[in-house]
Amino acid sequence: MAQLKVILTQDIDRLGRAGEIVQVKPGYGRNYLLPRGLALTATRGNLAELEHQRRIIAKRQAALVAEQKKQATALEGVAVSIPRKKGKDGKLFGSVTTKDIAEALAAQNIELDRKLIQLSEPIKAAGTFQVNVRFSADISVEIKVNVIGI
Repeated sequence: MAQLKVILTQDIDRLGRAGEIVQVKPGYGRNYLLPRGLALTATRGNLAELEHQRRIIAKRQAALVAEQKKQATALEGVAVSIPRKKGKDGKLFGSVTTKDIAEALAAQNIELDRKLIQLSEPIKAAGTFQVNVRFSADISVEIKVNVIGI
């Protein structure tokens, strides 16, 4: 199957960094990357303009990285408590998800996109857990989530 060459305008996990030329499947490029502004098609005109675009992308990325580092330092040492009903055996009724953690952080006046919170699976037991918040491949911080069984 033919591949589509695109120039990334933003860092994309497991694909590449902003400013790189990568090959993707045509459907992924046409239906996801291009409409969301995550990439440009690698046409002659765009390739010629790539140096200019790289400077713009580098400036935007530098501002984004500075903001992410600022948020990461603000999150260091943060702990949230989430009360949940539990049964006789200590298991929770329901579970604690990234949405619950983001809402608990919002209650502490810390606005954070729940997609940045990394949980391999929802928390289903009471206790204290270390949860990773990943801003980018280079910037991540762990927060303490205390699930209180009531």
